[in-house]
Amino acid sequence: MSTKPVRSNDATTSVARVDMKLEVVIIPVSNVDRAKEFYGRLGWRLDQTPPGVVQFTPHGSGCSVQFGTKLTSAAPGSAREYLIVSDIQAARDALVAAGIEVSEIFHLGPEGPVSGPDPQHRTYSSLASFSDPDGNGWLLQEITTRLPGRVDPGAISFGSASDLASALRRAEAAHGQHEKRTGQRDANWPDWYTEYMAAERAGTALPT
Repeated sequence: MSTKPVRSNDATTSVARVDMKLEVVIIPVSNVDRAKEFYGRLGWRLDQTPPGVVQFTPHGSGCSVQFGTKLTSAAPGSAREYLIVSDIQAARDALVAAGIEVSEIFHLGPEGPVSGPDPQHRTYSSLASFSDPDGNGWLLQEITTRLPGRVDPGAISFGSASDLASALRRAEAAHGQHEKRTGQRDANWPDWYTEYMAAERAGTALPT
């Protein structure tokens, strides 16, 4: 009995059409109790897990982190992860207030890291970093507009109320410039806000 081979370009069976959502990242730690105290100070949600597993989920994240005594053979401190924020200054201030040692905000210039946020406040450009007690590194990256193709424009969503609030503030500022250009009040501002926020999220052309 023979079977038909699965072709990678077959649209009905292509793995590219299978939803795969990243659920958990395992980080290597040397002291579980110490790591649990640290990640608790970040304000992340402590999830219910089987014995021997500790899981935290950052606010607004669909992906969690796990650690334990027998979850990975990687060396403690070898993990390097990204945390995406919509307002890096507010995020850094909150971490510092929680007693976390965070680097100064910086951006990448032509010759390497430069102190301070990106002068033009470009998305993906402003950064800050911190580490857990084992040295696992976390990089904060401010993203307000995704690169084209990264987000389905028909399925726009916001991970948290704070992300939505930041998007509304940016839309308000842009709408103010829109009304200055037109010289009149825009009574249909809810639709304009919606169009702006959806385009910014998906990385498509912004309304003017």
